Amino acid sequence: MTARGGAGSGRLAASLPGLAVVRGYQRAWLAKDVVAGLVLSALLVPQGMAYAELAGLPAITGLYTSILCLVGYAVFGPSRVLVLGPDSSLGPMIAATIAPLLLADGDPARAVALASMLAVMVGVLMTVAGLAKFGFVADLLSKPTQIGYLNGLALTILVGQLPKLSGFSVDADGLIEEAKAFVSGVANGDVNGTAAAIGLVSLVGILLLQRLLPRVPAVLVAVVLSSLAVKLWDLGANGVNTIGVLPSGFPPFTIPTAAWGEVPMLVVGALGISLVALADTMSTASSFAARRGERVHGNQEMVGIGAANIAAGFFQGFPVSTSGSRTAVAEQNGSKSQLTGVVGAVAIALILVLAPWLMQYVPQPTLGAVVIAAALSLADLAATRRLWHQRRMEFGLSMAAFLGVALLGVLPGILIAVALSILNVFRRLWWPYQTSLGRVAEIPGLHDTTQYPDAKLLPGLVVFRFDAPLIFANARIFNEQVRALVADHPDLRWVLVAAEPITDVDTTAADMLELLDDWLNERGVSLVFAELKDPVRAKVEAYELTRTINPDHFFPTLDAAIDAFRASTGATWQSPTEP
Repeated sequence: MTARGGAGSGRLAASLPGLAVVRGYQRAWLAKDVVAGLVLSALLVPQGMAYAELAGLPAITGLYTSILCLVGYAVFGPSRVLVLGPDSSLGPMIAATIAPLLLADGDPARAVALASMLAVMVGVLMTVAGLAKFGFVADLLSKPTQIGYLNGLALTILVGQLPKLSGFSVDADGLIEEAKAFVSGVANGDVNGTAAAIGLVSLVGILLLQRLLPRVPAVLVAVVLSSLAVKLWDLGANGVNTIGVLPSGFPPFTIPTAAWGEVPMLVVGALGISLVALADTMSTASSFAARRGERVHGNQEMVGIGAANIAAGFFQGFPVSTSGSRTAVAEQNGSKSQLTGVVGAVAIALILVLAPWLMQYVPQPTLGAVVIAAALSLADLAATRRLWHQRRMEFGLSMAAFLGVALLGVLPGILIAVALSILNVFRRLWWPYQTSLGRVAEIPGLHDTTQYPDAKLLPGLVVFRFDAPLIFANARIFNEQVRALVADHPDLRWVLVAAEPITDVDTTAADMLELLDDWLNERGVSLVFAELKDPVRAKVEAYELTRTINPDHFFPTLDAAIDAFRASTGATWQSPTEP
């Protein structure tokens, strides 16, 4: 009974990491968690409101979202340091999903309901995927396409926030149209000088503080100082828009609904948001876990993100993800456990219940500056330059993802990024790297003759390396390359396949090998394999390929195969220039 109880308790702790933290909580952590939580809340409040407006929602929903997602992740999330909340990379995706479902800017209450439904969908998708151990789907976004996607997103957000930063609004959709509308507004004199000054000073202040004094909460400083300026100098009378008094009280439990006709669009948006949130969370979790000597629990992370989104969705919130900047703030201030997020959530709830007037003087241009600063942190121009210098193909993929987001929109952009990542994997399988090997003086082993054109060769032998599993997609390429080798070497006796990189052989490739071996045998050439992995060798035997390929032509190492060839032919190593 005790053993079964212990096993059940262990499973429960694995499903509810927050429970395990409570059981093993140390009193020495409490002060650090409380301080880190209070500092974190000072960042969460202005960012939450700014990112809510980026998503096309009332600012208050950003605070509702922050409270519930922090509590949800504290219970179900495995990481003791990750901080979830409204995110700048998800805001445009949320807006792109719900905006077409609203009529003529729509009703704010309806927009909140759709965003909450979207959060619940994201939460269910993530939770189910985590329970089904689908954490690997985060790999569908390769690093180059992530870089391009985020660069495009940064540009889109930047251009979209310029009117708010300048104290006016535009009625346009899409990067090009919004850019034209902003330029037109500036040309027509729509810029409010006072609002633009507040916005620009806030933006410059945030960027400088983040660079020069990274431990100082730059966003909080900008929000507090700009709010004081609005209050002391009555800048509202000069046309500077502010948030105003927030609704008082804790967000009510609400079951979001959507019409059946709206479900397909919401599902598409939820899939895209889930993928971006998962990729962002995995990369952030991996980097912070490495620094702390911890292990990333990918599937449980999906459950944690799912729980956070479901909790937010049932309390008028919208989809959330992990934030690297907020996580860094928590870590820098000594966070030891998920209690940090709970303290942050309680602090925000107390503001809503006891002091909703606290945010009434926060100027909209400052919120625009907060969003632009976040957008600039998304862009990674240095990584783009590295791709240009290191691998032009992946630079092209990155630029395609960038243009997809910038020109076609956020949701099409993420679909393009995923498709490009998958196509790039298929391209590598379809046309893998292939080369011949030779002996290089004073370097043990055999080496690529492309890199070492003076490598010595054995007459009558070609050592051929094919760097991919041998499957239906590349079987024709393998076949054609081997036949080309025969045509290029009239004296050829053996085609020795350096098979260590070949991790699989499917039935299509097996049929190809059988026909190829018959063709080679007719010309007096043997197909030989070395270093074929045991599971792959087992498949070769299951396909009965040894009926045509001589069983003696499978060698454990390249050296063993070469020794056998030299023993049967008497060949010696020669320079390519020797006759």
